Amino acid sequence: MAFRVVVRAGPRVDKTRAESLEAALALLEQRAQELSRTVRAETVDVRVRSYEPADQVAARVEVRGPQRLRPDVRAGVDVRGDGAVIPWIGGVSRTPLDGDDPYRALRRALTV
Repeated sequence: MAFRVVVRAGPRVDKTRAESLEAALALLEQRAQELSRTVRAETVDVRVRSYEPADQVAARVEVRGPQRLRPDVRAGVDVRGDGAVIPWIGGVSRTPLDGDDPYRALRRALTV
């Protein structure tokens, strides 16, 4: 069974398959590092509040699988508008992960 890596950057959505969790995490890390170097957001000012680039999710890279309907693994990273990378696990309710390296924190959470 394959894992699916989904990359959302702006209006674009790219889906890729990986044969193992380790391959999916390597692909996630590669794509997130590319996005963190290139993605930048401007401050968005609405009438009651302004959103700084650090508050905005500019891109999301997610790993799901191996099941298609209700995957056992659902985790990923959010690339913020300032280039920061925040790892998380979970489906609808995402739980942010702590750690000095976001990719190592994600691997540690998924291999337990």
